[in-house]
Amino acid sequence: MKDTDTLAAYTPALNIKTWAEEDRPREKLLLKGKAALSDAELIAILIGSGTPKLTAVDVAKLILSAVNNDLNELARLSVKDLMKHKGIGEAKAITIVSALELGRRRKETAASAKTQITCSTDIYNYIKPQLLDLPHEEFWIILLNRANIVMKKESISAGGVAGTVADPKIIFKKALEQLASSVILVHNHPSGNTKPSAADISLTKKMKEAGQFLDLPILDHIIFTDNDYYSFADEGIL
Repeated sequence: MKDTDTLAAYTPALNIKTWAEEDRPREKLLLKGKAALSDAELIAILIGSGTPKLTAVDVAKLILSAVNNDLNELARLSVKDLMKHKGIGEAKAITIVSALELGRRRKETAASAKTQITCSTDIYNYIKPQLLDLPHEEFWIILLNRANIVMKKESISAGGVAGTVADPKIIFKKALEQLASSVILVHNHPSGNTKPSAADISLTKKMKEAGQFLDLPILDHIIFTDNDYYSFADEGIL
């Protein structure tokens, strides 16, 4: 859908200053609190100004409409993607991307407290801040102590849309350096398909055998997507 098509769906107010004070985003936040603002109004505060024909709120509505009002989709946009919208230059695009990244890091900080892994859902929720919204594949490991409490999570590699490399020697080296008791493997599928590939299955079996030899068991291998996951342990492959 083009911006012009979306714009035709409503009539923009050409100047925010003509609005009642309680309806202007900044003033509204001060008067009614942040929860009272819509997503478009919050984005409008970030970008500060619109165009000669569009208010900042109108520009924000167009951006949201292009991603079906889905903030998760918005978080996937790059600076260049955002700059395709009228009224969004590099500085405003960087501001939006930075704000969304802070939101992602807030989730990561909340999950950084001592976490005990008891099931595959725990793994999925724990690693979500790192892998959510990524357009490419990444391979991570989670190292656990004997009580299955997370000692550390670490990125092993990042690749393209179709795959990434996971070197067993590097993985076990990192685990041994941390004196971990067990390891969990995680990688994402940007396509949203949770089905493991032949390479995924082969790597998991190789890692399981090496872990048994080193007395460093692989507890699970999770294939992560934004909305679902596949657990090798749950499926009886480990």
